Amino acid sequence: MAAKTKTVYICSECGNSSPKWMGQCSACGNWNTFEEKIITDTKKQTPAYKTSGVISADSLSNVSSDKETRIKTDIKELDRVLGGGIVVGSGVLISGDPGIGKSTILLQIAKKLEKNKNILYISGEESSVQVKMRANRLGVSGENVTIITETEASSLCEYILTTKPDLVMVDSIQTITVAELPSSAGSISQVKESTAALLNTCKSAEIPVIFVGHVNKGGDIAGPKVLEHVVDTVLYFEGERNQSYRILRSIKNRFGSTNEIGVFEMTEKGLIEVENPSGVLLSGRISGVSGSCVTCIIEGTRPILAEIQGLVTTTGFGNPRRMSQGFDYNRLNMLLAILEKRQGLYFQNLDTYLNVVGGMRINEPSCDLAVCMALVSALKDIPLNEHLFAFGEIGLSGEVRAVPRAKIRVMEAARLGFSDCVLPYSCYKAFDNVPSNIKLHPVKNIRETLNIIK
Repeated sequence: MAAKTKTVYICSECGNSSPKWMGQCSACGNWNTFEEKIITDTKKQTPAYKTSGVISADSLSNVSSDKETRIKTDIKELDRVLGGGIVVGSGVLISGDPGIGKSTILLQIAKKLEKNKNILYISGEESSVQVKMRANRLGVSGENVTIITETEASSLCEYILTTKPDLVMVDSIQTITVAELPSSAGSISQVKESTAALLNTCKSAEIPVIFVGHVNKGGDIAGPKVLEHVVDTVLYFEGERNQSYRILRSIKNRFGSTNEIGVFEMTEKGLIEVENPSGVLLSGRISGVSGSCVTCIIEGTRPILAEIQGLVTTTGFGNPRRMSQGFDYNRLNMLLAILEKRQGLYFQNLDTYLNVVGGMRINEPSCDLAVCMALVSALKDIPLNEHLFAFGEIGLSGEVRAVPRAKIRVMEAARLGFSDCVLPYSCYKAFDNVPSNIKLHPVKNIRETLNIIK
C-alpha cells in the first residue's frame, strides 16, 4: 500500500511547522517564511543512522580527561579561534559568504595534518578533479587524504564507521541528503537530519568532523537554527571579496572562548596567517590628511589597532547621506547627534561617511572617541597627529567613560611607535606606570577632547 502523504508548512528561518499557511511565524516572528512541503508518513521509515540499542552509563567522577583531546592544525590563527585545536569527537561548522575561503581552509588543514592523520574529504559541490586542481594550487599532496563525492547520509555514515578516519570534512552540509526524506537537498528537514546522522556517527567513533555551511541573503547561516545548536563550534568568515584580508570569528565554542579572532590574508597560494594584524591594518596610512584617527580594540586576548576614516562634505541632495562601513550605522547617528547637541557642530546639511580600514568590523563602544575625533577632523579639515591614537566610550551627555583593559591598549600602541594617547580620565587614574615613549592625554568629556584638535 502506498505511503500516506500530507501537506505541512515549514518556516524557512527556524524550522517551525504548521498544518496551514500563516503570514507570520509564531515561533520566530518572521513574515512570509512558510513554505509548503509534502511529506510521507514517517512511522515506518528507518532512521538516517542506526544504533546498537545498548546504552551504557558511567559516573562522571570515573571519566578521565588526562589524555590529549585536541588535534593541533599547526595553523596558529585557526588554533587560537578553536581554543587550542580541534577537539576529538566534536563538530565544527565553518560558514561565510561565497568565495570567502571556506573550502580553501579545509584543504590547508588537510595539508598540515596529512602526514600523521587519515582525512576523509566529502565533496558534494565539486568533483574529485576540481578538488584536486585546488589541492595542487595549495600544495596538498593528498597522501593520506581520501575524497568521496557521495551525498547520501546513511552511505556516508557506514563508510565512516568502516574506514574510521582521523578527521572528516563535509563540503558542504547543504548537499547531503537522507534518502528516506522526500524533500530536496538543502531543505530544512534534509539539513537537520543529515547533520544529526553524520554528527552522531562521528561522535560515537570519537572522530572530529568539520562542516561547511552556506549563508542566506541576509548573511546568516542557511538552514534551520538547530544546525548551529547541534554542533560544538561555529566559525564565521568575515571580509569583503574584493579585499584580501579575512577574519575568522568564533560565534559559538563549547571548548574555548568566543571572543578570539583569527586574521588571514587571501593570496593565490591560499590563506596566509597575519600574526601582526595591527601593523598590516595601519600599513599604507597617509600622514597629513584630515579625517583619520587610530583606535585600539580588544578581540579576545589580542589588542588590535585599527584606522578609522571620516569624510564630511557638502550634500548634493535634499537629504544628507549617512554611510558607515565596519561600524554600526545607528551608533554613528548617535555620535553625530552628540556632537551637534553638546558641541554645536552641525552635520545636518552635510554628507557623512565613515570607514574602518582593512574590512574590520568594530562592535565595541571603545572606539567612540576615535570616531568623533575623525569626524571633527574631517569637518574642520584639520589633520590629527599621525602618532596619536584614542579610545573611550562617549555617553549621551558628552562624557568620556572608561573602557576595560586600557593598559593593554596603551602598551600595544607604544610598541608600534605611537607617542600620544587620548584616553578617559578614569582610565588614566588607574595607571600605575606609564611607558616612557608615550604621552597620555586624559579627558573627561568631548569638549576637552576637541581642544586637542587644533
